[in-house]
Amino acid sequence: MNFNNLKYSILAFFLFVILTVPAQVAKPVHPSEPDSVYVVDTIEILPDSLELYEEQRQADFQEARDVLGESEVMKMFEALEGIPYFGEDHLEIDAKAMNVYGYDYGEIPVFEDSIYAQRIDQLASQTTIPLVYNAHVKPFIELYAVRRRSLMGRMLGLSYVYFPLFEELLDKYNMPVELKYLAVVESALNPVAGSWAGAKGLWQFMYGTGRQYGLQTNSLVDERFDPLKETEAACQFMLDLYNRYKDWFLVLAAYNSGPGTVNKAIVRAGGVMDYWAIWPYLPRETQGYVPAFIAVNYVMSYASAHNLYPIDPGLLMSGTDTVTVHDALSFDQLTETLGVSMRDVKFFNPQYTKEIIPANDTTPYILRLPTQYALQFVEKEQEIYAYKTKASAEKEKIVEQVAKVSDRTVHTVKKGETLSSIAGKYHVTVSNLKKWNSLRSNTLRVGQRLTIYSSGGPMASGGNSSAVGSSAPKYYTVKAGDTLASIAKKYHTTVSNLKKWNKLKSDKIKVKQRLRVSK
Repeated sequence: MNFNNLKYSILAFFLFVILTVPAQVAKPVHPSEPDSVYVVDTIEILPDSLELYEEQRQADFQEARDVLGESEVMKMFEALEGIPYFGEDHLEIDAKAMNVYGYDYGEIPVFEDSIYAQRIDQLASQTTIPLVYNAHVKPFIELYAVRRRSLMGRMLGLSYVYFPLFEELLDKYNMPVELKYLAVVESALNPVAGSWAGAKGLWQFMYGTGRQYGLQTNSLVDERFDPLKETEAACQFMLDLYNRYKDWFLVLAAYNSGPGTVNKAIVRAGGVMDYWAIWPYLPRETQGYVPAFIAVNYVMSYASAHNLYPIDPGLLMSGTDTVTVHDALSFDQLTETLGVSMRDVKFFNPQYTKEIIPANDTTPYILRLPTQYALQFVEKEQEIYAYKTKASAEKEKIVEQVAKVSDRTVHTVKKGETLSSIAGKYHVTVSNLKKWNSLRSNTLRVGQRLTIYSSGGPMASGGNSSAVGSSAPKYYTVKAGDTLASIAKKYHTTVSNLKKWNKLKSDKIKVKQRLRVSK
C-alpha cells in the first residue's frame, strides 16, 4: 500500500470516529444522590452496532406495547388525550422550577442500566415491596419515559388529584403506599376508564369482584366509578390477597389474572411462592404487569430526572365541589336550571350510568359539579327538583326508576322469626320471600339475611327474579375432597372471605358441613 494512501486512510478513520461517536454529557441525576452518579444524555454506540441496537430497542418497546395493549391499558393511556380540563391553571406548577437539572425543552435523557438499577434499589429501600430492575422492566421504562412521554405529563397532573386519596386509604389499611401506582397501570388514572371485558373505574373492578367488596351496581348506579368507594374496595381486595400469598408481587399478579391463575402457576413452578419463579407460567399480560408497575413507580418518582413535569389537571384538581341530592334528579334538569354543561355533569358523575340520580329522603346521593354550579345548586335545590324538563313525563320516569332501585330491603333474621312473621311485617307473601332468596324450604337461621321488595316484586315486578336471588347469601354443602381453596375458586371468592363468613379459625372443613359462599 502507498504510504500517502495509508496516511490519509488513518486520518479519515479518526475524523469518522470524532464526527460519528457522540460525547457523553454528565449531570448529577438527583440532589440526594452522590456526585459520582451521572445522567448520560447520549448513548455511545459504534456505527456498525447501531442497527442492531435500534432493532433491540424496537423489539423491547413492541414487547411492552403488546403486553399493555392486550390488557387494554394502552388504549386507556392514549385516551388521556381526550380528557378535557388540562392546562386550566388550577394547580400551581412551575416546570422551570422543577427542572433542577437544567434540561433544554424537549430534551429526552437516556440512562445506563446501572443508573436505573441504583435508583430502583433506592426506591426498594423505602418500601416492603421488593422492587427490582431487570430486562423485563427496562422496556416499560422506555414506554413511559420515552415513547409515550407526552402523556406522562397528564398522568403526573392527575396524580395530584388522586394520590392523596389513595395514600390515605392505603395508610388506613396499613398497606404500602407505593401500591397507589397500581391504579396507573390499571387505568392510567383515567377516572372514566372502562375495558372491553367490563372492568370499570380507576382500579378496573369487574362486576362480580365489585359486588363482592360492596360496590353497588344496578341499572342506574355503578359505584365502580366512585373514586372513594372503589379505592376502599381495592384496598380490601389486595389485603385479602396478601393474607393468602404474603408477597406483594403475587398479590399484583392475582389482582390482574385472578388467584386461580396464580395458584396454577405456583404449582407448575414446583410450589415456589415467588413472582419471578412463576413468571414463565403466567399469561403474557400478567408477565408484563409487575414490570409495568415497577416502571411506573420509577418514572413517576424520578420524573424530573427524565425531564417530565405534571400538566395542570384543571377543574379535576380543585375546581369542583360535591352536593347531596335528596330527590330524584335527571342530568337534563341540572343543565336546564343551572346552565352547567352536560359534558361536565357526565364527566364528573360517571357512576350515574343513565343520567339519572335515584335519590330520595332515605337514600341520598352525592353529585359533583364545578364549584360555581355547586353553590347555585344549594341555593336552588327545591326549584331544581320541581323543574319539568322538555319531556313532560321526565319526572314520572325518574320516580319510576327510583322505585325500581330503592324498594329493596335487607332483613336480618332474629330469634323466633319465621317466614310468615317476616312476610306479615313487610306486607309480602311467603312465596315471594322464598323466590327472592332462592329458598327451598321454610327453615331459617338466626343472622340469615333476606332480600325483600316492598313493591311486591324485584325491580317493581317484571319477573326477573333470578337476578335478584343472586344478591342473597348462597350456601354450599361440603363434599369429599373439597377444600376451602377449591370452594372459593368455584364461587369466585377468597379463602379469607369463606373463613370470615363462616367464622372459621382454620382451613379445616368437614364433609356435609354447610358453608356460606357469598356475601
